[in-house]
Amino acid sequence: QVQLVESGGGLVQAGGSLRLSCAVSGRTFSSYVMGWFRQAPGKEREFVAAIRWSGGSTYYADSVKGRFTISRDNAKNTVYLQMNSLKPEDTAVYYCAVDLGRVRTTPYDYDYWGQGTQVTVSS
Repeated sequence: QVQLVESGGGLVQAGGSLRLSCAVSGRTFSSYVMGWFRQAPGKEREFVAAIRWSGGSTYYADSVKGRFTISRDNAKNTVYLQMNSLKPEDTAVYYCAVDLGRVRTTPYDYDYWGQGTQVTVSS
């Protein structure tokens, strides 16, 4: 079993920054992908960013490119999402997830999920 625990959400003004963390524990794998998704009220869960745990290749949704950065700390088994230049439309619950396969952007392909952390950006 794999446990994912997100933290770092909160309320921030437009133009501000937040850093989300996702601590991974439990069963380990030789190769997997960590992803961040978000879900705003009344909307479907959408892909934000992903990183290959082995090698560190990163992938981003067009809506966050240049503003968000995904990274990982292997020693701490933690993945981060640095969010800069936040906009009100970034308001959502943010989830981290593990995909045991290749890099994909569809939430249904991910195998394990955290409980989510709320990010609210005020205008």
